Amino acid sequence: MSTDLYIGVDAEKVVVADRPVRTRTGRARHRRTGSMIEAVPRPPSGRGREVRVASVSRLALGLLLASAFLAATGLTWWFPAAVSAGLLAWTWRRQARAAQPAVLAVPRDAESRVLWTEPERDAFARALADSHRVRRTWPALGGMVDPLLADRSLTRSLDELATLLARRQELRRVRAGLESTHDADIPADSPARLAADTQWDRADELWRETGAAANRILRAIDTAARAGEGFIREQQVAATARHAERALARVGGAPIADSGPELADRTQAVITAYRELGL
Repeated sequence: MSTDLYIGVDAEKVVVADRPVRTRTGRARHRRTGSMIEAVPRPPSGRGREVRVASVSRLALGLLLASAFLAATGLTWWFPAAVSAGLLAWTWRRQARAAQPAVLAVPRDAESRVLWTEPERDAFARALADSHRVRRTWPALGGMVDPLLADRSLTRSLDELATLLARRQELRRVRAGLESTHDADIPADSPARLAADTQWDRADELWRETGAAANRILRAIDTAARAGEGFIREQQVAATARHAERALARVGGAPIADSGPELADRTQAVITAYRELGL
């Protein structure tokens, strides 16, 4: 089974799925980062109908001349004509699609998660940005992190986060519906009131549980990014200090304190952060 995770973000939603994310209108390019494949919407081409008609007309003229040449050599005329018609239709459709704003298609399978509400979309977008920060630190961390295992762990964390946020999105709707019953003019001991209150308590409990779980993942990804970035910065500062120490030694300056203990502490912080992420 593939461990790839497909992610798409447009102006109205976030799509997380185990199969390629496609567009309903417009075009998108797919960018792979480890086991994560992002569908990045392309901006509209800006080519109006008149420009597209002129472009296709020039192509049609070239195809007409080529078809006439092939027919003159004895080739059956209908074959190049059919190929030309198909190529013109494909070109027109492609140009028209490229001129539209990109909107991702909503997957029809039950396993895909689509985030529509702004808080959940913002939370996932933040985690996605932090995951890129984490990945950028791996080359400098050397043998401290196994990139293959770290990639799988990070992708799994995003997958779990998408599931939690999809649940919170649904819980948000349920809570909004139950909240509207609080002002209903019915007796406090009514069975309907008691049932609604029971469901409100259950929804509130699930809301807190999913929020805590989602926050743990968000914190773990952010902590891993900060730990890796901090380690790299301290390496850079230590290298600058060593260079300055050698330069000062040549001119008789005092030696600079060793940065080994601080870097050791930072190394442990990096390892701890990745353990929290699931490695």
